[in-house]
Amino acid sequence: MFAISGKPAQQSVGDTIQVLAGRLGTAQLLEDRRASIAGIRSLAKQYPASVASSALRGLIAGLSKDGEDVDTVKVTLETLLMLFNPDENSPEASEELALWIADEFTQRQENINLLLDFLDTNDFYSRLYSLQLLSAILSSRTERTEECIFTAPLGISRLVAVLDDKRDAIRNEGLSLLTYLTPSSTELQKRVAFEDAFERIFNIIKSEGSLLHGDRIVEDCLILLANLLRFNVSNQSFFREAGCVPRVARLLNDTLREQGSEPEVAEWAKLQRNRNIYALLAVLRLFLVTGGVGTQANQASFWQHGVLNQVLQLAFNRATEMQIKAEALTTCADLIRGNPSIQEQFAQLKVTSVLDEPLDEGNQAVQQSGIPQVYVIDGLLDLTLSVPLLTAFDSRLAACECIKAYFYNHPVIRKHFLRRAIEGHTSGADETANVLTTLLQPLDSQVSVDPYRSWFAAVILFHLIFEDANGKSLAMSVTEGDLSQGEEVVTCIQTLTENLLNGIQKNFDERILVAYLMLLCGWLFEDPDGVNDFLGEGSNIQSLVQTVLRPSGDGVTVQGLCAMLLGIVYEFSTKDSPVPRATIHPILASQMGRDQYIDRLTKFRSHPLVRDFEVLPQKLSVAPPGGLPNVFFDKTFVDFVKDNFSRLLRAIDRDPGMEIPVIANGVQKGISREMVDSLRSQLEEKEKALQKSEEELLSRSRQLGQEQADHRRDKETSAIELGKIKQVNEALHRHHEDDMTKLRAEQSRMAQDHQRQLEHVQKTAEANADRTRKRMEAEIADLRSHLNKSEADLAKANKNHVQDLQTAHDEYTADKAEQAARLQRAEEKAKDFENSREAATAKARKAEISLAETEKEKKAVQGELDDLLMVFSDLEGKVTKYKEKLKALGEVISDDEEEDEDEEENDVD
Repeated sequence: MFAISGKPAQQSVGDTIQVLAGRLGTAQLLEDRRASIAGIRSLAKQYPASVASSALRGLIAGLSKDGEDVDTVKVTLETLLMLFNPDENSPEASEELALWIADEFTQRQENINLLLDFLDTNDFYSRLYSLQLLSAILSSRTERTEECIFTAPLGISRLVAVLDDKRDAIRNEGLSLLTYLTPSSTELQKRVAFEDAFERIFNIIKSEGSLLHGDRIVEDCLILLANLLRFNVSNQSFFREAGCVPRVARLLNDTLREQGSEPEVAEWAKLQRNRNIYALLAVLRLFLVTGGVGTQANQASFWQHGVLNQVLQLAFNRATEMQIKAEALTTCADLIRGNPSIQEQFAQLKVTSVLDEPLDEGNQAVQQSGIPQVYVIDGLLDLTLSVPLLTAFDSRLAACECIKAYFYNHPVIRKHFLRRAIEGHTSGADETANVLTTLLQPLDSQVSVDPYRSWFAAVILFHLIFEDANGKSLAMSVTEGDLSQGEEVVTCIQTLTENLLNGIQKNFDERILVAYLMLLCGWLFEDPDGVNDFLGEGSNIQSLVQTVLRPSGDGVTVQGLCAMLLGIVYEFSTKDSPVPRATIHPILASQMGRDQYIDRLTKFRSHPLVRDFEVLPQKLSVAPPGGLPNVFFDKTFVDFVKDNFSRLLRAIDRDPGMEIPVIANGVQKGISREMVDSLRSQLEEKEKALQKSEEELLSRSRQLGQEQADHRRDKETSAIELGKIKQVNEALHRHHEDDMTKLRAEQSRMAQDHQRQLEHVQKTAEANADRTRKRMEAEIADLRSHLNKSEADLAKANKNHVQDLQTAHDEYTADKAEQAARLQRAEEKAKDFENSREAATAKARKAEISLAETEKEKKAVQGELDDLLMVFSDLEGKVTKYKEKLKALGEVISDDEEEDEDEEENDVD
């Protein structure tokens, strides 16, 4: 028997994964590959990095190779999903691993295409797991995955088609993937929208129970809808054209119809219902961006299909939660802001009154029947000013925004609204929701119970008169007291200032003081008339200075606003103000001090409520428990402060003698009075100078009349003399014509004589040229005959080489001399001919018409001379050849003969 010494060595996890990955790549049978994948899956959760490094590419390749086998695809996709979601306690789990796996998929387009291909199958797990895997890859490598899906054939179409799947798990997963895919890419948003995504989304919302009964899926649908519409004008236009606005109206209508009559629902269901409604309102607001390209068209479409009225009714429905009311009113404000036609029609709508609403918020099922209806503006004012509930703050703030949107950029509505408020206040009617009555009534201890009543009234009045000279003038007409009955007449600005100073003295809630200060700063800025009204009560300046000089504490905002109000008063005061500029400046510069003024303004500007206003939520939810929200300022006022801070900071340094020019209603107000006085004195001097100039002008006019009469007489005399001159001129003109006729005849006769002379000279020149040409031809023929004779003699001399050499040389010398003599005679004849030609040319210059023909003849004769020279040159060449032949025969030619020949050549040249 053989004994076993020990246990066999165990295989490590890494080796096991390597073996399984190797089998996955080499196995020929489908069952073997599936078994290998199952083994890898069992290790993927605990050892994701090892599996990914060894088997990831094999798993992806297996999806392509065994994609038709449902079971293999299922286990492979599960393994890949485990790699993205490993065990939290695994030592190999890390965020870098997910990025690395996502890179492996996205670096090759066919890998994403492979996952999208599984969406065409009907298998539950193949569709579900491929969607989940795409979501995991998208979360890790968002931009690259978006690009791969966008470029994949029918990639977007397949994803959107998943929304039609009847299986909730697959549909919901596709909805989630599209939501994460579309938040930022405009092109992807357009592609998804044009795959009929809007229709599919509304179908899902309807099938899930709409807004009231739908669960989280309805909210997800609305989130996807928001992604497709946010800042995408093309999709918003397509949304309108596809008939989706009526579907939104039906959703709101169903919500309004069922909300009041439904039985008590669970708290979680109520919470989901509110989230659904809130999400739909948020979607509507995406269409209504102020100043957007398509905002006007979106507002008109929503108004046409009744969406505005339904949202408004939802806001005033007593069964609606406060948070939803606030969002609905904010949506209404966006729906009407900046659209004049809708703003004008908006006031005709009616809503449920809020004054009869029970204070018990627990009773949410109150029936709407029997509750009076009021016009929407009255209802909004009632909600803003007459509902003191702290829990209603958000809806009150939204109602205030809706009122501001009602007269935003519409001067007619603004003026009408302000006039109605003034009439209601002066009539003495009991209008608790009147902004002027609320602000002008004396402050009492009850005002601290609801400080935002005064705050909202001040904000509304601030927007009614801000940067509107007509509105300021209209508001200044409001007074308190009857002068006919001996009562003191107090203006609106003085009453507001009195309430402000009383509130500061009695230490009322800071929000009330801020409200009055905001209103006064906005009113008095660039309004010298308002500043004069404010300075009608001289103690106002001293009271504000004392407030600024208080020890710094919690009242930074109030002290800063008081300093700002003092700066505005000084900036726009005049020399004629009840308290002149020259008096105000020492108070500010000495009593309060320049450093204190700048310090208070700087601290106010750097206060978090002002500095960080844009990022601070203006809502009740951020308020301390049981306390008031930290809402102190209006957005327009904060923008006003930030825009004019540097100007107000320098106001105290401005010279009292220089007033600030302000143009109000086309009239400029506020200039340097010293400059006015100087200009007036200059104007008087100019008027005196002008009067003197007018007298001089009258004298000059009389003198001019006399000179004109003299001129007329001179003109008549000149006309008579001119007539005589014309007669003489006509006689001279007739004599001149006779002389011209005679001159023309003489000129014609001279031209004929000249022509005859020219023809004679031409004929003579032609005859001379003909004779010269014939003589030259004869001489050339004679030269040629002698040349031939010389050549014959030379040939004979060649035969008698020794005996006749001397004879040939003598004959050659004699011929050469004779030729030179003839050449000299030819040159003399040529010179004679040249002289004759020059004489003919001199005669030809007298006639302009024959010049061109004489030049042609000259060129012809010159050509013949050139030909003759060429002949002489040929003869010279032949003579040279003869000499060479003589040298070849042994005859010695002396240098004298060569020099004679050179001289002859020079003479020829």
